[in-house]
Amino acid sequence: MSTIRNQTYLDAFGRNLRRIRKEKGLSMEKLAHDAGVEYSQVFKIEHAQTNATISTIHAIAKALKIPEKELFDFGL
Repeated sequence: MSTIRNQTYLDAFGRNLRRIRKEKGLSMEKLAHDAGVEYSQVFKIEHAQTNATISTIHAIAKALKIPEKELFDFGL
């Protein structure tokens, strides 16, 4: 199985997620709980260690009460 991975993009996505989460005053644990995902998943996304699925991105955006597209607004 081939995996497509762009580390620069993952880094930027993770930094943007962390920024938004902190602006909302949420810990990674609280975000994970609210989104219904594992803490380790949020950690790995923020630290660019995994390529998040569309379903996970949707759940995180919903928990943050933002449109999904805002998570992608990091302008590379």
